[in-house]
Amino acid sequence: MIFNIFEMFSYKFMVYAFVVGGAISICAALLGVSMVLKKNSMIGDGLSHVGFGAAAIASALNWAPLALAMPLVIVAAVLILKLTEKNKIHGDAAIGILAASSLAIGYTVIHTQGTNVDIEGYLYGSILGITKEELILSVVLSIIVIGTFIVLYNKIFALTFDETFFKSTSKHSEFYSIIISILCALTVVIGMKVMGALLISSLIIFPTVSARQIFKTYKSVIISSVIISILCCFLGLILNYYIDTPAGSIIVIINLVVLILCILIGKIRKRII
Repeated sequence: MIFNIFEMFSYKFMVYAFVVGGAISICAALLGVSMVLKKNSMIGDGLSHVGFGAAAIASALNWAPLALAMPLVIVAAVLILKLTEKNKIHGDAAIGILAASSLAIGYTVIHTQGTNVDIEGYLYGSILGITKEELILSVVLSIIVIGTFIVLYNKIFALTFDETFFKSTSKHSEFYSIIISILCALTVVIGMKVMGALLISSLIIFPTVSARQIFKTYKSVIISSVIISILCCFLGLILNYYIDTPAGSIIVIINLVVLILCILIGKIRKRII
């Protein structure tokens, strides 16, 4: 078994998959804690649909998908924030508007391009098809997301648990909200290659929800959700290699199993205590 695992890493595409998968797992878990606790967890789903639309348009123009998806998803993240704050549109409504519109535009563009466009890759991800350029870009963006999260840890904590108070006491609260939205957008753009537009939100939601079943403090939930996210991703990639399952789908299924186990452990723990 050990030999087989080493053999797996002899393939460059598997090394790329583990590096990018691990990086996006950390980013998604870190931001997922804040998104879930603020009840904005579906923002990842909405932004991924925007990314899908952008990638479809980029394909039609023969551009690199990430080159167009990244700025558009960032704009969409900030737009969701502004729509919610200024026009009194609920966050879920703003996300739904952008998600449905982007998905419709993307599918229309892909439909007009015929069957040459990899629809399944956009929707469900193609982590085993990561190029060297995408690897470098994903690692750089992940470092930016993780580094910014660490630097702004206290601000993100304040925005997560008492946003109203933070806004009343800080002159730069809007700036920090925008930064968090941008970090979320970057995470979604990176994660689309791993999980696709339909599954990326699972990386943001599942690890945090699982961790909360057992752990209660903010820091412990963050640490445990990162660990859960990485382990689920790596196990999914290993199963993908051995039994040829779709990587993105099996990662979600593993996360679901872990969530069920965490719920059971949480209930047993309550009874014991």
